[in-house]
Amino acid sequence: MFEILLTNEARKQLNRLRADKGLEKRYKAVKKAIGFLSSSPRHKSLRTHEFASLRGPNGEKVFEAYAEQSTPAAYRVFWYYGPDKNQITIISITPHP
Repeated sequence: MFEILLTNEARKQLNRLRADKGLEKRYKAVKKAIGFLSSSPRHKSLRTHEFASLRGPNGEKVFEAYAEQSTPAAYRVFWYYGPDKNQITIISITPHP
């Protein structure tokens, strides 16, 4: 199991999703994806892959995980391992452009 940490920006993005009743389905999908990240970051449904154009604050590899698929503006979760062992830091929760 991984402890999930959120940056201030990721926390704001998650709170915006939770507060908007029109995005309830998307909020649930993001929460489910975060649960999978905690238990298995390579879970098949997350389709996790490295996102080469971003780096963590100390040069960590950043990964993209799918919260939704085959949906216009499907939500993605961007994260990296750390800062400590068995921790994952989520840096952004955004719709796919």
